[in-house]
Order: sequence, then C-alpha cells, then structure tokens
Amino acid sequence: MSNGTEILGGTAGHSNATAKAGMNGARQRAGANGTGTATEGDRNGRTIQSVERALTILEILASAHEPQGLNDIATQAGLNASTCHHLITTLVARGYVLHAGRSRGYLLSSKLNELIELSDREVDLAEFVRPKLEMLAETLAENVQMAVLRGSSLITQLRVSRGKGIREADELRKMAALHATATGKAILAWLPEAEMARVISDNGLTAYTPRTITTLSGIVEELRHVRRNGFAIDDQELEEGVVCCGAAVRDEKGAVIASISATFAAQKNSDAYRTHVIRQVVQMARALSDQLRVSRS
Repeated sequence: MSNGTEILGGTAGHSNATAKAGMNGARQRAGANGTGTATEGDRNGRTIQSVERALTILEILASAHEPQGLNDIATQAGLNASTCHHLITTLVARGYVLHAGRSRGYLLSSKLNELIELSDREVDLAEFVRPKLEMLAETLAENVQMAVLRGSSLITQLRVSRGKGIREADELRKMAALHATATGKAILAWLPEAEMARVISDNGLTAYTPRTITTLSGIVEELRHVRRNGFAIDDQELEEGVVCCGAAVRDEKGAVIASISATFAAQKNSDAYRTHVIRQVVQMARALSDQLRVSRS
C-alpha cells in the first residue's frame, strides 16, 4: 500500500468453500456435549450459545446434498426439536435458510454467497477508487476518504492522508454519524425516503458539536440542499475545527454506492477555499461514476 493510504472496513474475496470454513469449529463447539451447551470457556463470555447453534445448523445444511427434515437437523446439532425449530425459523426469516415444504424440509439459501459477493465488490471498489483518491489527495494536499453504507452504518473503506494537523474522528464514532459527516449526508440524501428514515431511526441524531443537526426537520432540509447542490458539507458538525466536503459515487445503473470527501482545517474555510475543494471533490466523484459506468456496462 502506498504511503498514507489505508483500505479500511473491507474483507478479501472468498470462495464458497471459504464461506463454510469461516464457520469452522462452531458445529463442534455448539454440540460438544451432545446438547449444544456452551463449554466452560464459552461461559466466560467468549462465545454466544445461540449463535453457535445457528452456525451449526448452517454448517449441517451446507454439507447436506438434499433438504433436511427438522428432526434430522436437531439430531445432528444435538438440540431438542423445539429449540432447533426456533433457530431455523429465525434463519428462514432472515433469508439464510429456505423451507422447501413440510414433506421436504430445509436447505441453505444463496444469501451467504450474496454476502461474499457484496464484500468482494466493496473491496474491488476500494481498489478501483484508490488511484483516483490518491490523485485527489495530492491535488488538494488534504486527507480524502471513501465511505459506503453497510446496513445502517457508515463504513470508511479507504483513506488517503495528505493533510497536516487534522484530527480524524474515530471510525466507530463515524459509523452512526451519517447526519454529521459529508460522506454520510452524500449517501443519505439519495436513499429512498423509507430507507433514509430507517437509517436515521437506527442511528439517532446525536449532537457531537454545537453545530450538529439534531432534529429530523433539520436533517431533511439539509439533505434537500445536498440533492439540489450535488455535494454535502460537514462544517465542524462531527469534530470542532474540521470541515469536510463530500459527493456521491454512482454505479452503472445510477444508484449511489459510495461517497468520497476531503477534510481540511476550519481555519482554511474561506468561501474561495471551500469552493475549490467542493469543485475538486465533485469532479472526482463524477469521474469515478463515469468510469464505473463504462467498466461495468
């Protein structure tokens, strides 16, 4: 990795076999005493019994060549039928297991593969964006980053550090701070209304500084400005003394899949300098979107 460039929040691609191996040992631990009871080490807080049991069920279904009946799964997992049924019902509801009918039983869905493919795409996106983000960081001599929305969390996947004296916010703090970050607003603004409401509800509108927007009407109005202007601003809303300008990156279908931003010290925040940074960030976001459109079409 080049100097000052970090790929964050991503995982390398895996094959289907690796997906099964990723649950290595769960089946043995969950059913070690024949009943799925946690071991002494597990009771010390290192593992959660219900998760162990659910992973055991997934491994059983992954290794089966045909749908499995409830009693067969319960026997293999070392669980009573009632507990096994509750776990499988949850896995069916979340889309990881398919119910093939009362007479046929249960089988593994393709959702694990979909998660792996999603992870692969995000890592590929970070590698695709990295040269352009390094160019933007060099041009501005500032820190730049790329973020994606994963569930309700904002994940910074790539950061290129070229600025001096900038204190970056803690990444765990950023995860729930979409309303207070330029990368977060740049993504939030283009979500369907119901999805935007869910993400805001899940994270809340925590006040990080006196400038943070903490009302629903306020953030809705802010996002309206983002859509109208084509960029987002974090004016010391997450960290005192830090300003950030961001814009959305779109895929070949026009859907927002990420955002990029540049961070600089508030003491530089003149109209002229802010306009300069915004122009560079928006141009780069458009260039990346155009490249994605061509490369994936």
